[in-house]
Amino acid sequence: MQTEFVKDLFLSKEIRKSIRDMGFREATEIQKMCIPVIMDGKDVIGHAQTGTGKTVAFGIPLMELLEPDYRKTQALVICPTRELAIQVTEELEKIAKYIPELKILPVYGGTSMGSQAEGLKNGAHVVVGTPGRIIDHMERGNLRTGEIGIVVLDEADEMLNMGFRDDIEKILESTLSSRQTLLFSATMPEEILRLTEKYQKDPIHITIVQEKLTVPQVKQYYFEVKDNAKPEALKRLIEVENIKSALVFCNTRKEVDRLVIKLRSKGYPVDALHGDIKQKKRERRMDRFRDEDIDILIATDVAARGIDIDNIEVVFNYDLPQDPEIYVHRIGRTARAGRPGIAYTFVSGKEKIKLEDIKKITGTAINKRELPRNRDVEKIKENRIADDVRMLIRRGKLDKYDEFVSDIANDDMDYRQIAAALAKILLKGDN
Repeated sequence: MQTEFVKDLFLSKEIRKSIRDMGFREATEIQKMCIPVIMDGKDVIGHAQTGTGKTVAFGIPLMELLEPDYRKTQALVICPTRELAIQVTEELEKIAKYIPELKILPVYGGTSMGSQAEGLKNGAHVVVGTPGRIIDHMERGNLRTGEIGIVVLDEADEMLNMGFRDDIEKILESTLSSRQTLLFSATMPEEILRLTEKYQKDPIHITIVQEKLTVPQVKQYYFEVKDNAKPEALKRLIEVENIKSALVFCNTRKEVDRLVIKLRSKGYPVDALHGDIKQKKRERRMDRFRDEDIDILIATDVAARGIDIDNIEVVFNYDLPQDPEIYVHRIGRTARAGRPGIAYTFVSGKEKIKLEDIKKITGTAINKRELPRNRDVEKIKENRIADDVRMLIRRGKLDKYDEFVSDIANDDMDYRQIAAALAKILLKGDN
């Protein structure tokens, strides 16, 4: 961050040092606008996309406002998923690097309740967690929220989409009525506004508009596909385009799991990424994808947030996302490192209005294409096999296989019949 900016905020030397270690030279817009207001004790509604620096925007003032010597939970950061809770915790720990007595504890599902309870008992100044796990600890008496003076709702729209409204309200109502409430959201639907009216006091509304919501280097197409025909449509495109590396986005974890089962049953090297899969396992799957041990990753949006891979040929919007921002975030996973990229989107009849909104907001062309027919897929398979046969004949060294065919021919089989039968096996009995 700029020296003048840090100086104007009167930040502690510990925070200034950690900011330098993090490599910040200049504040983002949301940081410039949020930090002074939050440090002044005001409630904030931050309307900004992922990647704008909002964690640092609330993290810096949070670390300044807490009292390290008071070993009670003073602040609560609520996140929609364990992935985001982990990311936020890591960022806050970097900011608090030179305040060793300040403890930050993540609490989320999929890990031991006991170790989290022990951490809460030992005194965590900041708890970062998912709504369900926070409620669990509250009900067991592990987390006492009566003295919490600052609550951050991070990615509030995502939490409401996931059905956490009742949990959020229960948590907020258990904290101090005089608390400072900071809400950050990529979109501002009516439900968010109702939440802010009920739980915030004269909030300062800070909106950061993205200058350009588009990914121009990605060629974008859509296909009209009924919901029950999507798996077949995906398989056809993978075959026809000979796709070697694809990221497929679904809107729900259940859909991810269903699609993985369907594709694996057809022999595709595919794996899943979503919030029910433990972090270490997700990291292993990411490594396998980078190493090209698997060709296709099927993911939910939040689980795919950490993906930064250069060789993704195609992104599939298997399910159309709710917001244009999410659409742009998804398709930006291809066309990395100067390479061109392709995005394919499946749209049912009722979703065409939503697609038109995405076109309008992003200002990009998303052209309609027709799905390849079954016969197109078959013909492409046949041509590939024919090319492979010609190449192997040119290379020679087929003696071992010649013996195999000769053995079959000794049973009074015609060579053309043998070749036809082998072709049928290669084509997986499609003819």
